Amino acid sequence: MTPGPSKSDRRAAVADYRRKKTVAGVFRIGCAATGQTWVGQALNVETIQNRIWFALRHAGSPHADLQAAWTATGGEGLTFEILDYVEEASVMARDTVLKDRLAHWRAHFAASTI
Repeated sequence: MTPGPSKSDRRAAVADYRRKKTVAGVFRIGCAATGQTWVGQALNVETIQNRIWFALRHAGSPHADLQAAWTATGGEGLTFEILDYVEEASVMARDTVLKDRLAHWRAHFAASTI
């Protein structure tokens, strides 16, 4: 049996993970079958798809229309794309830009908000 990573290797991996910079942004989920579009924002736009897909797979999404689209298509009909990255220095500036970009993309796609 092969031993797993050493304790120091695990500590180094955890430290690297904590140092990793996250990037906020705006994303879109589309359903080809229904033509529906949802737009949302996340403080870590690189990982939000995994979180949403996990909730949908386990019928735990708080967004009933998104959950219905997932159930109807088995998830195969949904697409995910990142629309904007927001790399503002201050939290207040980042939140303001996120809110503005979310409103822009929601209007552009006539989308529901996630």
